[in-house]
Amino acid sequence: QLQTIGIAAANTWGLFLLVLLLGYGLVEIPRSHWNGAKRGYLLMKTYFKAAKLMTEKADAEENLEDIMEEVRKVSESIKYNHPLRKCVDTILKKCPTEYQERMGRNMDDYEDFDERQNSYPSEKSLAKLHKQVIYSVQRHRRTQVQWQILLEQAFYLEDVAKNESSATRQFVHTFHSQEPENKIIQYFYTPTVEWYWECLLRPWFYRVLAVVLATFSVIVVWSECTFFSTKPVLSLFAVFIQLAERTYNYIYIEMACFLTIFFLSICVYSTVFRIRVFNYYYLASHHQTDAYSLLFSGMLFCRLTPPLCLNFLGLTHMDATISHKNTQPTAYTSIMGSMRVLSFIADGFYIYYPMLVVILCIATYFSLGTRCLNLLGFQQFMGDSEMTSDLIDEGKELIRREKRKRQRQEEGENRRREWKERYGNRDDSTRSRAVHTDQKESSFSETNASRPLSKYTRSNGRTERDRIELLQDAEPLDFNADSVNDDPLESDSGR
Repeated sequence: QLQTIGIAAANTWGLFLLVLLLGYGLVEIPRSHWNGAKRGYLLMKTYFKAAKLMTEKADAEENLEDIMEEVRKVSESIKYNHPLRKCVDTILKKCPTEYQERMGRNMDDYEDFDERQNSYPSEKSLAKLHKQVIYSVQRHRRTQVQWQILLEQAFYLEDVAKNESSATRQFVHTFHSQEPENKIIQYFYTPTVEWYWECLLRPWFYRVLAVVLATFSVIVVWSECTFFSTKPVLSLFAVFIQLAERTYNYIYIEMACFLTIFFLSICVYSTVFRIRVFNYYYLASHHQTDAYSLLFSGMLFCRLTPPLCLNFLGLTHMDATISHKNTQPTAYTSIMGSMRVLSFIADGFYIYYPMLVVILCIATYFSLGTRCLNLLGFQQFMGDSEMTSDLIDEGKELIRREKRKRQRQEEGENRRREWKERYGNRDDSTRSRAVHTDQKESSFSETNASRPLSKYTRSNGRTERDRIELLQDAEPLDFNADSVNDDPLESDSGR
């Protein structure tokens, strides 16, 4: 009894959340695929997101600068021989690399600290600062990654809009992909194939998929409102399952059950990925979700799975509480137990509460939640709003600025590459020619040095003897004489 009451309470709370999320997903998923075929709509929404994300990005950068300034002050005040220096080093390891290098250059040499002169932060304040550093760094990194992803999406949508009027029917990208492409995909997915897919086939594919998903949504809404009726059976999912039971077509039963639970799971779980609670709890793409958001979302997934199974059993009349038949219990019933113990929940809440999905679907279709958030000051994308138009213009200018910046970078890289290809080989040949000339000169000098010296020995000896004889024949000068004759022959003749 106690276990059944606990399970019933958990399923009741889970079913309450399930209907809220299901009502949003049944309308938003088909509508998002239908709007996915509108390139202009997607581009305007991307501009809107860019303006909002730039504000968040600037706020994250400013917050990070303030936190890093506090870390710098703490690092300068607490020296190496302080007992809390280990805590400061732990905080520094969580800072970005450029800030670590900057703080390392500004660090003074080893100095003794005097606890009586300076006031140092406590361990509790350092723990609080450590928490702020982790949050600010993670937020800054997340906004940077989201900004790069949004830029790639905006450039892609602009390329699609530009290539729709192409006469060559070949898709031309403004920027080359930074990630290496698979050669097999590149071989089959040629620019011509890409143009036909992106400009012609993909919009129609999204429209057909949106119609199919909308049909499934209508079937789910109808079955949620009529699954309590057993005579006649009005739930379409129950009708399909009972038709397969009569012919013992187990493959059809498995496929019908799989498609039903698969569509319900997509509608519910995709809504969880869109939940955002004041930038604290939400799932970010490309591994940028923090631990608290992962725990919050994981808790929601675990809480929604049992009531989702219970709702599926009710739609297909496999639950004895709905069908009122003494049939073999399902695996879910054998594990979770029977709900007949609490009759006011089994016969009341589980049956009539899912009918509220109709009201939620109508509210989602007319975007009542979006309009309420917009009135409260949270800017939402609405086509008939003046604030939305201003943000679209701002985002368009931001994307244009980033596009020019990237084009200048690519042009500079292309010029450097062309310069290297044009003059790099010439420099290499000149360098190799100079090296070859030096080698020839060195080899020539070595050859001359290694030649026999007998050829020059005689001449060198003769020159040396002549020099000695000349020194011997020269007479010493008489500094006592009145005059010195310049010609020694005249002096000899005078004698």
